[in-house]
Amino acid sequence: MKVNLKRINKAFHYEATTEDKITINIDANPAIGGEGKGARPMELVLMGLGGCASIDLGLILSKQRQELVGYQVEVSATRDETPAKAFQTINIHFGLTGNLDSTKVEKAIELTLTKYCSVALSLNKEIEITATYTIKEL
Repeated sequence: MKVNLKRINKAFHYEATTEDKITINIDANPAIGGEGKGARPMELVLMGLGGCASIDLGLILSKQRQELVGYQVEVSATRDETPAKAFQTINIHFGLTGNLDSTKVEKAIELTLTKYCSVALSLNKEIEITATYTIKEL
């Protein structure tokens, strides 16, 4: 796996491109000179976590024969006050729609975050990652 970044301007706007030629714009916080021309790196981490967890959760629920009709995820985080402003806590809230067994959903979320989601498993173990969910029945 490899990505390439190219500086777009003299501020902090970068264009990142994957091996599959998918492009994402990255920029810094306006407080340090960013211009709002892309996602911030820490936002991309949260997006990656949400995307990875979503894929794995969907696969596990499918294997459990749980029909997921609708889905959305919200990932929120708190950061510390060190110069790096690393994540302290991250919460992933899964909003699921379908006739789902809550016991199977809970097990699927646990497996997602502790065994299968490579992004979650790659984050610093000091970050408290929690998950919540709601099920909207059909």
